[in-house]
Amino acid sequence: MCTTMQAAQSGTCTVQPQTEQTPSCSVPAGHRTRGVQGVESMASAAATRAPAAWRRTLVCASLTARTPREMAAEVAAAAALGADVAELQVGCLDGFEPRRDLPVLLTQPRPLPAIVTCRPKWEGGQYEGEEETRFEALLLAMELGAEYVDIEFKVVDKFMKFLSGKKSENCKLIVSTHNYENTPSVQELLNLVAQIRATGADIVRIETTAADIVDTSAMFQVLEHCQENHVPIIGLVMKERGFISRVLCAKYGGFLTFASLEKGKESSLGQPTVEDLINKYKIKQIGPDTKVFGIVGNPVSHSKSPIVQNQAFRSVGFDAVFLPFLSDDLAKFLSTFSAPDYAGFSCTMPHKETAVRCCDDLDPIARDIGAINTIIRRPDGKLVGYNTDYFGAISAIEDGIRASQSTDSTTSPLDGRLFIVIGAGGAGKALAYGAKEKGAKIVIANRTFARAQELANILGGSALTLSELENYHPEDGTILANATSVGMHPNVDETPLSKHVLKYYAVVFDAVFVPRETRLLREAAACGATTIDGLEMLIRLVMVQFKLFTGGMTAPESLMREAILTKTH
Repeated sequence: MCTTMQAAQSGTCTVQPQTEQTPSCSVPAGHRTRGVQGVESMASAAATRAPAAWRRTLVCASLTARTPREMAAEVAAAAALGADVAELQVGCLDGFEPRRDLPVLLTQPRPLPAIVTCRPKWEGGQYEGEEETRFEALLLAMELGAEYVDIEFKVVDKFMKFLSGKKSENCKLIVSTHNYENTPSVQELLNLVAQIRATGADIVRIETTAADIVDTSAMFQVLEHCQENHVPIIGLVMKERGFISRVLCAKYGGFLTFASLEKGKESSLGQPTVEDLINKYKIKQIGPDTKVFGIVGNPVSHSKSPIVQNQAFRSVGFDAVFLPFLSDDLAKFLSTFSAPDYAGFSCTMPHKETAVRCCDDLDPIARDIGAINTIIRRPDGKLVGYNTDYFGAISAIEDGIRASQSTDSTTSPLDGRLFIVIGAGGAGKALAYGAKEKGAKIVIANRTFARAQELANILGGSALTLSELENYHPEDGTILANATSVGMHPNVDETPLSKHVLKYYAVVFDAVFVPRETRLLREAAACGATTIDGLEMLIRLVMVQFKLFTGGMTAPESLMREAILTKTH
């Protein structure tokens, strides 16, 4: 097996099409996203139908402006961003009067097809008026040419009686239900689909709530089943842990996915923006054969990897999407998302050490370090762990020193120096191991002294508590490396070490990259130290990961560097 260092230098490691395999860590088998079994009536009907033709998932901008003219302007803005449909949440309009306001919104020419929704308070919306008035508004929307109207499953029977056959043939009826508590089982969801279809719905809309990211798997199975059975469905899972459903519904045949016009205007928890769906996640290029990669951890919302990897994938024509996977339980996550298309993951805090136990095999360097940040699914379905933190961090520190200090070009600038690592977790292990390999003398400082001592003993170094580090006076030329999350957004005023101590260090590195200039780096620079930020480490490690993810393709360095630097705040 080639190592991460070999992969970085030669790109010879390959990733082939995968087969399904449960990871070796001891976990119960989870739901798969392939081969879902549905209710008998739908399954038997599918046997007599031709395979469903693939249809791209539409991007729908859900609009919540307070006045008709503002909402009409938002429709135009959504069209300019590339949205396919606009959902007009008319219940959000101040003093909504259907006969006054709907003509403003629906008069042709109109830049986008429209879904007219008047969501009542009892279903999570804003409308508080009479039901008959609401029904009349939806009927008027049909008459004015709305392409879709949305009605809640709880009252669809009443609405159908109200229509009395007056529904326009050119208007599709979306029947919706929202579960703000949880995500039911696959069987319960499929039964719900059948019940909604029986009402005469043209399109089924089911939105549930994620308590755990694995809840999205149930929705994916339902989407895939409906695709096979020619049932148009909008199936989404709310909240941050359900975010991936808003992108991957495009892989499983969802009719559309909702997005906000901009941040701060979300109509539902976990909703991305139109721009992010189209440009960041390239949703219009996602199809049934798209490979899925992502960063697994908690938190993950700050990660730059989705921006960088998605741009890089597209630039080389690699059919894949990279997503943030907010997960507290790595073993459960890997067991659930074990289908072949889930081909690789970047692991971040707090999973870098746990991930070792979840892999079937480890790259030699990762085994020595005892922590990994990359998992690849091999052709035989087994999971292989790698550590690219090691290469990314050490090469960034070496180049930073060479650029600012006079060094011997024949040896590493770390050779013979004292190298103090704050943190004994996965990133700390990688930094300490890498520095030791370059000839540095290692000191580990950690909040829990026992962990610092354990790592120091393995590497032949010494250990300190964080309080001892505050009073530690190292030798000249010492390098300090922070491998904790202290100082990361939003806790930007925190620092792992007091400013008055930083005068003893020649070089200070911080693995935190949001913000790019942390308080630690800012104060170290003020004390005269050479500073190296976490972005340099990130750029290098994601390039190695790209090669692992793509089976050895050369990483587009300039594109990836630009993507990281321009998207960092």
